[in-house]
Amino acid sequence: MAEIADEGPEAHKMPLIDHLIELRRRIFYSIAALFVVFLVAFFFAEYIYGFLTQPLAHLLLAQGDAESARMIYTDLTEVFFTYVKVSFFFAAFVTCPVFLSQIWMFVAPGLYRHERRAFAPFLVASPILFFIGAALVYYLILPMAWHFFLSFQTQGGDGMLPIQLEAKVSEYLSLTMKLLFAFGLCFQLPVLMTLLARVGLATSDGMRAKRKYAIVGVFILAAIFTPPDPLSQISLALPIIGLYEISILMARLVERERAKAEKAAEEAADD
Repeated sequence: MAEIADEGPEAHKMPLIDHLIELRRRIFYSIAALFVVFLVAFFFAEYIYGFLTQPLAHLLLAQGDAESARMIYTDLTEVFFTYVKVSFFFAAFVTCPVFLSQIWMFVAPGLYRHERRAFAPFLVASPILFFIGAALVYYLILPMAWHFFLSFQTQGGDGMLPIQLEAKVSEYLSLTMKLLFAFGLCFQLPVLMTLLARVGLATSDGMRAKRKYAIVGVFILAAIFTPPDPLSQISLALPIIGLYEISILMARLVERERAKAEKAAEEAADD
């Protein structure tokens, strides 16, 4: 009987004040982990920023002009605050599993055992998919995008002034972080659609019927979040379309599991 009682949230009922104390404790652990990693990351901020600039540095050095392979800043505090942003960005990325685990520890006692089994895989899949999206940006999209933008440089001559890149430290970081987060969030599509299917807000048939609209929407998002060259836009759109198809399959699996559970419940009620 004790095992059955542990199945649901009734066994974990607490007064409101205890819930608030538990929530405060989980938030404290998450922020403490973020702060500790931030301090460590700030010590290595120069190297982390150097890693983020590698795609651009390789292209500039490949042009054969070592003097142009540099970045500038026009505000005395720009580099310092850029390193702060880099450190916070790195800390948030590293501690994301900590935040998710603390949220899970706070929510899980209020769920039934089968609900915990159903939602636990999403906590693992979410940061993995975000990492895959960010890796796609860094190793594929950024080199293509920077190559496209660098093609607008001119050497000048015949009365024309040269046009050369003078990349700013803060502006480069802002653009790079925007792309990393955009791709990482877009790769959460299977997690989002599967969760919607579990709560009945989305169906596999509905997603199939709206496939053509989804494809148009994906290319619009790709045009917004990527640099204005077709190759970068297609490089984002195609993986998202593939993830949309995976979402349809995941929703279909959810519907089959639900149908089996309903059928088993009906058979048990008949008995």
